[in-house]
Amino acid sequence: MRETRITLKNVVLGLQHLVAMSGATILVPLITGLSASVALFTAGVGTLIFHLVTKGKVPVFLGSSFAFIGVITIVGAQYGLEYATGGIVAAGLVYLLFALIVKLIGTERVKKLFPPVVTGSMIMVIGLTLAPVVINSNILEAPGGTAGQRWLVAFSVAATMVIVSIFVKGFFKLTPILFGFIVGYLVSLPLGLVDTAAIAGAAWFKIPQFMLPKFNLEAIIVISSVTIVTFMEHIGDITTNGAVTKNDFFKDPGLAKTLIGDGLATSFAGLVGGPANTTYSENTGVLAMTGNFNPFTLEVAAVFAIILAFFGKLGVALQTIPAPVIGGASIILFGMIATIGLRTIKDGDVDLNQNRNLIIISIMLVLGISGVTLPITGNIGLSGLSLSALTGIILNLVLPNSD
Repeated sequence: MRETRITLKNVVLGLQHLVAMSGATILVPLITGLSASVALFTAGVGTLIFHLVTKGKVPVFLGSSFAFIGVITIVGAQYGLEYATGGIVAAGLVYLLFALIVKLIGTERVKKLFPPVVTGSMIMVIGLTLAPVVINSNILEAPGGTAGQRWLVAFSVAATMVIVSIFVKGFFKLTPILFGFIVGYLVSLPLGLVDTAAIAGAAWFKIPQFMLPKFNLEAIIVISSVTIVTFMEHIGDITTNGAVTKNDFFKDPGLAKTLIGDGLATSFAGLVGGPANTTYSENTGVLAMTGNFNPFTLEVAAVFAIILAFFGKLGVALQTIPAPVIGGASIILFGMIATIGLRTIKDGDVDLNQNRNLIIISIMLVLGISGVTLPITGNIGLSGLSLSALTGIILNLVLPNSD
């Protein structure tokens, strides 16, 4: 249900989505050398573009895409980051080509490639592949503090989220992630895991370092080739979002429109010097945990992201959220996404007594979680969700179905 009033409830829920996406969105530019403030700005504007194209029907947030980190680094080192953002502009336009193809062949034909046995497995792969990466980088290998201190912070976040979501009544039952981040931040302060000096030294107002793109055919080819992978990821994320909210977004507003929204958001990001955008599983996890599916709260989060891009102290405060806080929240958020996959298989009446279904699920899970990569060209290859999804589609088509 869409409610568009500016209420305290929608503002708080929007802040919760902002906090959930901030760590990953900021991390991508920090790795690639792009501006974190610009990334926040383009995530916010990109989300609003997506919601405008999809008529505000799909509750997603668009943040920095990890799939493009490798090629941005390669192109940036060889030609300069301006050429990498030029490639990102072109990559967004490739999404429009995918949308045209979907429109021509029909959404129903595309949808038939993704029965519950495939989509449920895809959703489980999303949760199970993201979880260990986030826990390793944010808890086990995170800078600062001892391993015991980092786990203390992570468990305090997870425990708070459990307590709020299970035992708290009323409106605050919808804000477990926000409370978890607050408790985790407070626990981190006396442990010295928060860089308070960075907040104090930041300016209150700062214009993001926008950058105009430059174009080079080789850079465009390198960057755009990643869309082969992110196309499958997009389908997986939209499928997951639909499974969480119990809506068929392939039908309404349609896969073509979600692809157009994602593509235009990515092209806009490249035009002003930001990283490519993608639909965020972190925010889908928030939807699953809170049960609040109002797309307007994601639009509120987008506006907050745009504002944060210009307010130095607030933006830096988000960047100082200790990694174990994000890791603790991810334990639950990505675990819930994986369980949504199980529910999709159950609700789809997938017969697990059929060997063909067991084989499809088994192979998809192993390929998705193992980290194996199928090379395509150069440094580009299918791995994780994209390899798992493509394999599942092929197996579902070729294996005989006794039904």
